[in-house]
Amino acid sequence: MSKKPKLHPNSKDRKFEETPEVSSELSGKTPSDAQPGSEMDDAAAVVDHELEALREQLQETQNRALRFQADLENYRKRADRQMEEERRYAALPLMRDLLPVLDNMGRAIESAEKTHDTASLLEGIKMVFDQFQNTLHQHHCTEIEAFEQPFDPNRHQAIAQQPSEQHPPNTVLMVTQTGFMLHDRVVRPTQVIVSTVPAEENNVQSEGETDENASR
Repeated sequence: MSKKPKLHPNSKDRKFEETPEVSSELSGKTPSDAQPGSEMDDAAAVVDHELEALREQLQETQNRALRFQADLENYRKRADRQMEEERRYAALPLMRDLLPVLDNMGRAIESAEKTHDTASLLEGIKMVFDQFQNTLHQHHCTEIEAFEQPFDPNRHQAIAQQPSEQHPPNTVLMVTQTGFMLHDRVVRPTQVIVSTVPAEENNVQSEGETDENASR
């Protein structure tokens, strides 16, 4: 009779211990190999999701910037058109207020031509003159006061000088053309004649200066 191979007393236990190893070798993977791969896939998915969200935010920001730029350009164009219209029609209120003055002037001339009454014509011209002055005042255009005031080169234009014993030098003696100001800006200066030292005093001063120079 052939002898049966002797079995190790713990052969069953060894069989059960080798089974997981064989199954692991057959599958080509260990239980610990599957976990790192799944975590990497999950991390990659999260990164892709975040990148997609960032791309959407970037696109939305670019679109918003383009809209803001278009709105700003439209605003600039509207502002330029408005400024151009304001410059072109800035005198419109003044023209509307001056037209009644022109109408009254025409009526005064027409009445004088029909009646040949110079007194009525003069009265009508005075009324029109007053109306014209009131219109200028309504638009903040006022006369520059100059008579018997110190000469101011910023508001007055001296066209002549005249010796005066009653007024100090550089005093306005006469206004030859009235000047006007719009708010605080000169529209045109007032033309004036300015006082100087009288001829006698001027001669005395000249002689004194001559004697003083001679003594030196």
